[in-house]
Amino acid sequence: MKDVAGKVAFITGGASGLGLAMARSFTGAGMKVAIADIEHNALDAAAAEFAESNADVITLKVDVTDRDALEEAARETEAAFEKIHVVCNNAGVAVSGHIKDHTYKDWDWVMGVNLDGVINGVQVFANRIISHGEGGHIVNTASMAGMVGVQSMSIYNTSKFAVVGMSEAIAGDLTHNGIGVSVLCPGFVATGIYESERNRPASLGGSNASEFNMANDSNRTEEELAALQESLDAMLDPAIVGDMTLHAIQNNEFWIFTHPEFKDGFMERAGGIAAAFERWDRFRNDWNK
Repeated sequence: MKDVAGKVAFITGGASGLGLAMARSFTGAGMKVAIADIEHNALDAAAAEFAESNADVITLKVDVTDRDALEEAARETEAAFEKIHVVCNNAGVAVSGHIKDHTYKDWDWVMGVNLDGVINGVQVFANRIISHGEGGHIVNTASMAGMVGVQSMSIYNTSKFAVVGMSEAIAGDLTHNGIGVSVLCPGFVATGIYESERNRPASLGGSNASEFNMANDSNRTEEELAALQESLDAMLDPAIVGDMTLHAIQNNEFWIFTHPEFKDGFMERAGGIAAAFERWDRFRNDWNK
């Protein structure tokens, strides 16, 4: 989708953080944007920001775990803009902590937003993009935590690994329909996800039931905590991630990696996997002798 001017994007979690950065980048390129978010105040602020420009933007209060609400938001977007070309399944939440301390409600909340929310977005929008025949793009927000397992991040890791795998699979499906897919795998970015418990429903424990604080981990060494704090202190500005996402859409780039400093950790994991293939190959050969 080199020429995105006039195309329509739908962004979940779009009123703050990465989603708002995407909206700014997209409108700057001449796109029309539907900003969907669960936070009323953030939606009001986004609406006020774009009202001061010539951008074509609508705001919609949507819980991505509510399939009917997401379907209705898609209809409202089509009523406003006729077609939808780009969908960014970006809404996300997080908890941290030791696996022994997590509850079913922790799992249900994070998986409901981070995985089911992406599933719902694909279900609601993929056929819509296919049907108009003009091509399009789906961006799923995962994380570097979808590439490497991280101590104290088991639930978040699970949700993001699933998003990466889903994205790889649907990319193969949708390429035959002229639709690109990207998976966004950021590291530490200055967004509101670190306070995402503010939106945790009372039915799933409420705002006091969890936190996302990786530094609060007694099992990490002082060196590990110092390195983590250094990363947190140098969090990336969301604006560059918005521009990276736009670039990926325009150039049909699948992987979006915002933090090259995490490459070594991933390569260590990949090397361990490659070595395991070789060990088990030798085991089979020895067993067959």
